[in-house]
Amino acid sequence: MNKKIGMYGSVVNFISVLCFALSMLFGFDYGSYFASIFIAFSFVLMMCGYAYFSEKEVKLSGYVSVAFAAIYTAIILLVYFAQLTTVRLNDLTQQATALLDFQQCGLLFNYDLLGYAVMSLATFFAGLTVKPQRKTDKWLKYLLMIHGVFFFSCLIVPMLGVFRADGPVWTGVAILEFWCFYFSPIGIFSFLYFSNCRE
Repeated sequence: MNKKIGMYGSVVNFISVLCFALSMLFGFDYGSYFASIFIAFSFVLMMCGYAYFSEKEVKLSGYVSVAFAAIYTAIILLVYFAQLTTVRLNDLTQQATALLDFQQCGLLFNYDLLGYAVMSLATFFAGLTVKPQRKTDKWLKYLLMIHGVFFFSCLIVPMLGVFRADGPVWTGVAILEFWCFYFSPIGIFSFLYFSNCRE
């Protein structure tokens, strides 16, 4: 059952990333918000899988990845649940909209980037747990650990005020599509990795 949880989490993660990418391409914001919630849920399952199947000498890295995954998920659920409920269903004041509406690049937008910074740390530590047995495992390890580099940009960019509501929309979409292109193989390779793990 433990192996299946990791495998199912990987499949849901891949599908969610794909749905997120398509929603962004077609400008369906609420679809991308909904997909992001399931990226977060499935990400926790994946990180727990890495921790569970890690060998003794890297167990701590697995636990650290789970802790960061939990922090990431809490932030992301707050951000996107607010978009799908409070922002979508209420007539907000101009000040509230500036803070809460993701499209306004305000408070919740910055929290979102903080969440993805923490996600990057989780993948880095998860990568340390992977003991490659086959070529796809090596790719998985490298993708997870290199993804950790996003920590710095996601943490620093909100402090610099780079993204603004009046900026070109295509820039944000292009960055997110690149992230989807990068992250989607992680779901596939994670599925293969967990399917070869021994209970």
